Amino acid sequence: MTDREGAVLLDELRSTIGKYVVLPSEEALTAVTLWVAATHIQTALQHAPRLAVMSPTKGCGKSRVLDVLYETVHDPMMTVNTSPAVIFRTIGKIPPTLLVDEADTIFSPKAAGDSEILRGLLNAGHQRNRPAWRISGPEHKPTPFPTFAMAAIAGIGDLPDTITDRSVVLRMQKRKPGEKVAPFRTRYAAPELNALRDRLAAWLGPLRGTAARMVPAMPVEDRAADTWEPLVIIADLAGGHWPAQARAACLAMTRHEAVQDEQTSLKTRLLRDIHRIFERAKNPEALPTLDLVAALIQDADAPWADHGAKGLNAYHLGNLLRDFGIGPVNYRFDQGKQAKAYLRNRFLDAWARHCPDLAQAEAPPEPAYGTSTDRPTQRKPPTAPAGSLPVGLPGGPAGSKRTP
Repeated sequence: MTDREGAVLLDELRSTIGKYVVLPSEEALTAVTLWVAATHIQTALQHAPRLAVMSPTKGCGKSRVLDVLYETVHDPMMTVNTSPAVIFRTIGKIPPTLLVDEADTIFSPKAAGDSEILRGLLNAGHQRNRPAWRISGPEHKPTPFPTFAMAAIAGIGDLPDTITDRSVVLRMQKRKPGEKVAPFRTRYAAPELNALRDRLAAWLGPLRGTAARMVPAMPVEDRAADTWEPLVIIADLAGGHWPAQARAACLAMTRHEAVQDEQTSLKTRLLRDIHRIFERAKNPEALPTLDLVAALIQDADAPWADHGAKGLNAYHLGNLLRDFGIGPVNYRFDQGKQAKAYLRNRFLDAWARHCPDLAQAEAPPEPAYGTSTDRPTQRKPPTAPAGSLPVGLPGGPAGSKRTP
C-alpha cells in the first residue's frame, strides 16, 4: 500500500467513525481515527495513550464510541468491570487493546480497594517497561507482569486526574437536535468496520519497524508529547493532509484540557474553602448563600475577591458548583427567617470524589434528611407519651425547616 493509499484509508476510517458517533469536535474525530490506527502498531510504540471518553450524564454516546472501537482496533478486550489480576494475566508481548466501560463504577469513592490497584496499572501501562511485580506460581517467585497496552476508558463524570493526564480526552455531550447518526447494529456495522480494521493491519504491519525509529516533531512537550506521539507517527506515515491535521488536533485538544484543568483546580479549591467555612461554623446544617459568599471573599489568600469583574457573587457561586450537582435551596433558619442557603449534606458527595482527604477526615455520616443533630441550640420536641404519636415535625427537630 502506498502512502497515498494510507491517507485515503484514514479518510475512510474517519468518515465511517463519524457516521456512527457525534464527537465533541472535528479535532476529536481526527484524534479517535489516529488512535484506532495506532493500536495496530502497539509493539513499535514507547507510549500507549489512553482514550478517556467522559460524559456528564448518560445518553451522550460514550458506549457507542466503545462499540465502534471494538470493531476497528487491534485485538479488543471489552470489559465493564474487571480485576487487576485479569489484566495482569491478559497483557503480554503483543498486548490487546483494553476497552473499559462504566469506569465511574470502578473509580467511585464507594468502589472496592482494587480500584487503586487498577488505576496504578492503567497509569503504569502508559509507558513501556513498567511491569507490575507479583508473587506467582507454586514456588511463589516474584514475577513481572507487563502493563503496557493501549486502553480506552469510558465513564460518567471525571476520571482520575492521573489517567486523564495520560489520555486523549473526549468530553462527550448529548446530540443536538438535527445531529444525526446512523443506527448501529452489529450485524450491519461490523462487516464495514472490520474491513477497515483489516486494511489498517495490512497497511501498518510492514511499517512497524519504520514507526519504531520515527521521532516526529511535536507541537507539545512532556507528557502531552508522549501521549500524542503515536497518533502523530500514524499521521506522518500516512502523509497528505494528515501530518498537519494531526498536529492541529493535538494543539487544540491539549489547550482545551489545559483550560479544563485550570477550571477544575479552581472548583476543587472552592470545595475545600467551603468545607473549611462550614467547619469554622461548627458544621451547621446550612449556611445562607450571602454569608457563604462573604466568607469566601474575606479570605485574603483565596482568589474569590478578584473572581469576575467585581468579585465572587451568588450567581458566580451557583455556576461554579453546578457541575457538582450542588445548588441553593430555600431554608428556614431560627426565628422563622427564610433565605437562600447551601445545605452541607449536598457537598458530601463532591468532597468524597474531589477532595478524598477531606472525606476521610469527616466524622460519621450525618443523619438522614431532616434529622441534623449538630445544632445544639435548637429546640427539641417534647417526649411523646407512650402509645401516642410524636410531637413536632416528623423526622427532624422543631424550629428549623427546609422549604422546597
